[in-house]
Amino acid sequence: MFDGRWRAGVDRGTKPLGTALQRTGITANQLTAVGLVVALAAAWAIGSGHLLVGLVLVVGAAVPDLLDGPVAKASGTTSRRGAFLDSVTDRVTDALLLGGVAWYLGSTRGPHAPLLAFAVFGAASLVSYERSKAESLGFQAKGGLMERAERIVALSIGLLVPVLLVPALWVMLALSLITAVQRFAKVWRQSGPASAGRDLQPRWTMAAVEARWRARREALTAGRRAGVDRRFRVRRQPARGGRHRARTRP
Repeated sequence: MFDGRWRAGVDRGTKPLGTALQRTGITANQLTAVGLVVALAAAWAIGSGHLLVGLVLVVGAAVPDLLDGPVAKASGTTSRRGAFLDSVTDRVTDALLLGGVAWYLGSTRGPHAPLLAFAVFGAASLVSYERSKAESLGFQAKGGLMERAERIVALSIGLLVPVLLVPALWVMLALSLITAVQRFAKVWRQSGPASAGRDLQPRWTMAAVEARWRARREALTAGRRAGVDRRFRVRRQPARGGRHRARTRP
């Protein structure tokens, strides 16, 4: 939902900040690493019961994640490697934060309470997996009621008002499951009969690579042989005295 409605406005607002940070020499990957370290500290604070400190650190971890993209664009260093790093870091951050929540619930609400946080993490991972898998197949699976930005907001509300933490987790779980169904239905419609003939086999399988290399090697070998034949081909011509001599064509 955030990507569809407010992403463009947020990108316009963070563009000047990204340009300013880029001038200081900081890189997008460094911002991503800072966000991960802050998320680790937030997980420890939440797990130890310091929820307000955890809230501040959750916000602190979200800020670098919000600015690493504008910094990469401002510096002209956007790449698939950076996008991969950012995506993996987001999943690790989710695991850390919800792991801290699970530790806190296990300490205060009983041994079964952490299962709620683990369920939220599982549903959130399913939502992220559907998008990444759909995009790898050439489809589009953005959108839904509960994306990562909404999860951070809901978790922040629960940390700010501890009595709302468990209800916030239930809301996150329910809306994440609904989002998973929404994305599944969206990709299912895109992959209907019109795309049934699309080749979904991986392009760079080992067999395909070996076949291409073998064909290229045979073509190079044939080319070398043809060049040698053209250079050293001998044509016999009549010589004086009725004899023949060999002349090499350059």
